[in-house]
Amino acid sequence: MTQEELDALMSGEIDDLDGLEDEEVAEEQDTDAAASEEVEEDDIVHDILEEKLPYPATDENKMVHQLDDVTKESEEKASEIFDIIEGISSDLMEKEESLEKILEVIHSNIELFQTLSAKFPDVAVFQTQLEKNEAVVSDVNETIEALQNSGDSILNIMDIMQYQDIHRQKIERVINVMRALSKYMNTLFEGKIDDEKRVSSAKHIVGDTTEDLASTDDIEALLEQFGGQ
Repeated sequence: MTQEELDALMSGEIDDLDGLEDEEVAEEQDTDAAASEEVEEDDIVHDILEEKLPYPATDENKMVHQLDDVTKESEEKASEIFDIIEGISSDLMEKEESLEKILEVIHSNIELFQTLSAKFPDVAVFQTQLEKNEAVVSDVNETIEALQNSGDSILNIMDIMQYQDIHRQKIERVINVMRALSKYMNTLFEGKIDDEKRVSSAKHIVGDTTEDLASTDDIEALLEQFGGQ
């Protein structure tokens, strides 16, 4: 109990001593909770320092730089895939047209051997060739159907690949937001005095408990990293 609380109690301003003790206990608990939160924050800071964050501002760690590379490479690879798919689709269409022409020839052969078989029923070779041509017609039709199905599948692939362009646009939107935030933060930290005209910062200040301080070269290197982002 403080002197002020004791004086208030003696003068009758405070009647409930138990209530006063409860308030003191509550204040102590709040103080302990705040101290616990500070310890947790110190642990988080320690973990960050142990991980050596933030990472150096190299091309491998610059977020926007990496995202730009991702969108560029993704667009290039998608273009290559589209070129390959278009080439396959063109080949399938050409083969389908060739088979249609072959099918016309086979139908002509069937009409011819049907006529020959009717006029010369004793010649077995005409009937044999007729049966062979009729069997080939079925195989050619199945092949044409398979080519058409493959063409439809390729069209479906091209439709699915359109989502790649949507993803690229989403990434570019994220890049634009990040760049806008970066410019906004730079604007907040702008000063009226040029850096070269500022008074040099003291390396040691009264109350410092360590001499492990950043040198001028370290500070300039750090500023150069942030300035290059």
